[in-house]
Amino acid sequence: MPQFMMMYKGDATDPADMTEEEQQAVMAAWGEWMEKVGSALVDVGAPLQAGTSIVDDGSVGTPTPLSGYSIVEADDLGVAQRLAEGHPYLSEGKGDYAIDLYELLPVPM
Repeated sequence: MPQFMMMYKGDATDPADMTEEEQQAVMAAWGEWMEKVGSALVDVGAPLQAGTSIVDDGSVGTPTPLSGYSIVEADDLGVAQRLAEGHPYLSEGKGDYAIDLYELLPVPM
């Protein structure tokens, strides 16, 4: 079955800047989403730290602000997109955060 990478785009709030209650609420929302998605979630992923962009001319650039990733299995891109419905990363509703979806293709040998 095809796999899709969910790239979390935007600068996420540092947990150190959140109260214990806020952290617990965020984790509960993630738990609810993971339960809803079920076995389609093949890799919960991980948060991303500050990074850099290495350019093909040898310079260093500014990376796209990404804050994490997950990998899901779905029949096609439309089904993968529906798996993102209700995702806690999209809960703010102000247009500051997005999930970019990419199908993972086999490496040709």
